[in-house]
Amino acid sequence: MRICLLTEGSYPYVVGGVSSWIQMLIEGMPEHEFVLYSIGAEEKDRGKFKYKRPVNLVDVHEVFLDSILNLKSPGLQEHNLTESDRRCIKDLICGIDDIKLDQLLEIFCPNGQKKDPLEIFMSFDFFDIIQTVYIEKYDYLPFTDFFWTIRSMLLPFFYLLQQELPEADIYHSVATGYCGVLGGVAATVYKKPFIITEHGIYSREREEEIIKCSWAKGDFKSVWIQYFYNLARLSYQKANRVLTLFEKNAETEKILGCDEDKIEIVPNGIRIERFSHIEPLKDHAGPIVIGAAVRVVPIKDIVTMLRAFFLVKQILPEAQFKIMGQYEEDPDYYDICCQTVETLQLKDVEFTGSVNVAEYYGKMDVLVLSSISEGQPLVVLEGLASCRPFVTTDVGCCREIIYGSTGDNRGAAGVVVAAMDYEKMAEEILCLAKNLDKRCEMGRIGRERVEAEYTYEKFINAYKEIYHREVEVKK
Repeated sequence: MRICLLTEGSYPYVVGGVSSWIQMLIEGMPEHEFVLYSIGAEEKDRGKFKYKRPVNLVDVHEVFLDSILNLKSPGLQEHNLTESDRRCIKDLICGIDDIKLDQLLEIFCPNGQKKDPLEIFMSFDFFDIIQTVYIEKYDYLPFTDFFWTIRSMLLPFFYLLQQELPEADIYHSVATGYCGVLGGVAATVYKKPFIITEHGIYSREREEEIIKCSWAKGDFKSVWIQYFYNLARLSYQKANRVLTLFEKNAETEKILGCDEDKIEIVPNGIRIERFSHIEPLKDHAGPIVIGAAVRVVPIKDIVTMLRAFFLVKQILPEAQFKIMGQYEEDPDYYDICCQTVETLQLKDVEFTGSVNVAEYYGKMDVLVLSSISEGQPLVVLEGLASCRPFVTTDVGCCREIIYGSTGDNRGAAGVVVAAMDYEKMAEEILCLAKNLDKRCEMGRIGRERVEAEYTYEKFINAYKEIYHREVEVKK
């Protein structure tokens, strides 16, 4: 079987999280061929893969958003859109719920013949559409800024709509967004099954990022947020199956317009044997060591961790904090974190960069995660497999992993606190740091829960079954 994976802003350029999950998925099915279609942010990343390429990853296609946005425009074009085309594009910009991907494909690939999206962007028709939307909904904003905002939103989307995609037996997107829409295009063109796996809810995560970002100002934020919800609806529309990690995500997908009958829950899994050499916690003479395996990016909210550690240091002045993960992805945010360390005059904080966490977890007493958004974080599963208790924020599936799902009476493997509540996080870290017996008991429970519910074998076998089932149904 040939499986085409569609990724965006993750594998193979970013380490951890979804990228690690993709690598495990490919490696777990050596009997199948995988093709990768990756949408990256910047052309400078071309070919710079952060993972060793699996033998069964037979082809890689790369496309970068900055290159699309830098395409040279032709001169002004004559009218080249029908009335139906104009109405469809207007509905897309306005966020109308019932817009169909097939309609958009008819505009950019009529009868299989591709149209240059720049010719449409530079047409009088497209200018009229934007002007109409502006007058009806956004006339309080500067028109020039509105025009270029719409262009930067839609040009990558329209460009991707008319790209030739690799042929495969099944298409699998790891998000909604651009890669989700591409999966829908492939399913339409090749008449093949299309599935989506949502780790976090893509449109919600984009909303959280846009609210905090500096590149979108004022009410332009709402324009961008609506756009990503539009992409999610288009992705759900064409998917045969939408896989997610836990019930809360499934409920959110229904609210966002996904057909309930398409949704299926498949938890993540990890290779427990990687952590089997790590001994359970025991008393030691040295300082308490707190650890976080995390990329240094805003959505992980490293600043909250640092503020919590500042409070911990007031009570346990010898405590140490190891932040294990790459910090090159967002240099500006890394600078903010370093400035926070300096401002708080924090000692014993180490940014290790990317490391093999299996070699570090044995040195930790308590692990933390302060994300403002997550799916079902592999780092929490790995930490629990190492018999280490976790203090996490109440995001994604963390509550279920820490306290157990329905029918799991093992007990707590750590503590869950509200996002950004650094005071409560510090309080719970201190509680665990002062109570070895509690740390040991939570560590034992965490290991048992992962062994029972979140193994690599269960995860791989579930996807093997889904691939075969969906391909057979489509025949």
